[in-house]
Amino acid sequence: MTPRKNARPTHRWRHDVIELAAMFTAVVVADSIAKTIAKGPDGPYLLVFSAIALVATAAFHTWWARRHSHAPPADDPGGSGEAPLPPAAVTGTGPVEESAGTVLWRMRTTVRDAPGSLAALCAVLARHGVDILTLQTHPLADGTVDEFLLRAPAELQTNVLTRAVATAGGSDTWTERADAHDLVDTPTRVLGLATRTALDSAELPLALRQLLGRCTLHSVPAVSLSGRPNGETAPVEGVLEETTMRLRDPNGGSLVIERPYLPFTPTEFARARALVELDARLGPRVPRSQDVLTLPEGNEITVRRADQRDLGAARAMHDRCSERTLRLRYHGPVGDADRYLDHLLSPRFGRTLAVQTASGRVVALGHLLWDGDETEVALMVEDDWQRRGIGAELLGRLVAMAEEAGCDSVYAVTQSSNTGMVAAMRGLNLPLDYQIEEGTLVITARLGGRPAELRGAAEHPVHQSAEH
Repeated sequence: MTPRKNARPTHRWRHDVIELAAMFTAVVVADSIAKTIAKGPDGPYLLVFSAIALVATAAFHTWWARRHSHAPPADDPGGSGEAPLPPAAVTGTGPVEESAGTVLWRMRTTVRDAPGSLAALCAVLARHGVDILTLQTHPLADGTVDEFLLRAPAELQTNVLTRAVATAGGSDTWTERADAHDLVDTPTRVLGLATRTALDSAELPLALRQLLGRCTLHSVPAVSLSGRPNGETAPVEGVLEETTMRLRDPNGGSLVIERPYLPFTPTEFARARALVELDARLGPRVPRSQDVLTLPEGNEITVRRADQRDLGAARAMHDRCSERTLRLRYHGPVGDADRYLDHLLSPRFGRTLAVQTASGRVVALGHLLWDGDETEVALMVEDDWQRRGIGAELLGRLVAMAEEAGCDSVYAVTQSSNTGMVAAMRGLNLPLDYQIEEGTLVITARLGGRPAELRGAAEHPVHQSAEH
């Protein structure tokens, strides 16, 4: 007697007795029929025909049961009637990865908002040996956008994967190679971006780009450099137009984010708007850390972050600079230099480092500017403080910031006569590309191409005496 939870006991001996009685009854009936038939003239033939009919009936019953059964056949673990799955597709463990190697993919596809649509999609991925690591769903008005992080066999082609997803009902499928950074789950990644934004105003553009993937972000000020209104101020709630979203910049103007290859979803729009709202509530903020450095002649300088609150000190430095220094820096009319400062010091357009003396006077500025998908570096050192290694120190720190932000390269726009800037770029020990356009020299440095020991030497050519 085997007891069951929340059920009456099952007495298995009763079933055994019934089956035994049925078997004896069947034997008696069969013996009686066989004796009756065998005594007739056609008895042996009837027995043969009866055996053939019995075998045919059993075969037909077996075929019918397998055809209409909801359970998968023994040789098809996936239940699809196709070739059996590899072990990794069933268990989600190692054989595929160990035998052929795997790669990470990010995939996004749109499916119908109906029961079973996600299950059909997962079944197709499993048949191709693809392991689903993470899944996000973005509800739409007429469907659902499913975003996957996948581990797929290295030999699986993207076009094969796309066609397989289409057979399962997926449309507008987009795939992109992923890396180990994408293994972080979405809530953790969003919280990390919010923390970085809370600590530094200049992190908002970077956080938005990391939140939304490959996209282009433009900060459109409310007033142009010429003093005229741009007319691009977005409403408070923002605007979402498929591949473009416009958000109101807390510093004035608008933040325009574009991703032509993939439309934004309402979920992504809500996340971006929440991040901008966090920035607006916290107000202007810059990390307070600063480094006190000692120049070769013994003077001490302080390198720190700067923003629009340093506008007065930056203008005073401009007034002390010569016309040649201003022309090398801005490549245009010297009288317009002051109008650029408010733009350059804004955290929406990048990060700024300031060098000040022991008396608090700003003598040098270094800018790391976000230019769409590219990054520009720019330096200006007051005439009396040039040729002391300040420019190289600023440039090394700006490049380190660019590497931390995930930039692939930085470029500097200067003139061939600006030997100080050219020497500072060469001192980075990075692969450099030179391009001359209408008398202007553009030097591009590809990041990630220098040894660690050279990287530290390039970033700290001046002796560092204290850090606060």
